[in-house]
Amino acid sequence: QVQLVESGGGLVQAGGSLRLSCAASGSIFSFNAMGWYRQAPGNERELVAQIYSGGSTNYADSVKGRFTISRDNAKNTLYLQMNSLKPEDTAEYYCAAKKLLGVFVYWGQGTQVTVSS
Repeated sequence: QVQLVESGGGLVQAGGSLRLSCAASGSIFSFNAMGWYRQAPGNERELVAQIYSGGSTNYADSVKGRFTISRDNAKNTLYLQMNSLKPEDTAEYYCAAKKLLGVFVYWGQGTQVTVSS
């Protein structure tokens, strides 16, 4: 049973930084891809960033140049470094993973990020 546990969320002022972590219960080598999603109240869940097993990444246009996704295979942990945060980044952030092509099937419980203006 795969478990993903996020941490690192909190309250920060606009322009500040946070680093989210996602600890996996087992080896992340088995994952084809991992990603971060977010969902703000009243909005649909959106993909923020994803990283593939080979190391390639992609980002939502709204976070390009500000957020960086990375993974530490030795620690079985996924990260999201968020810089220059804006109030519109406020959302619940979720870690996700998949072993095959297609949709993400493993999800964490979420961590709240609130950016004040």
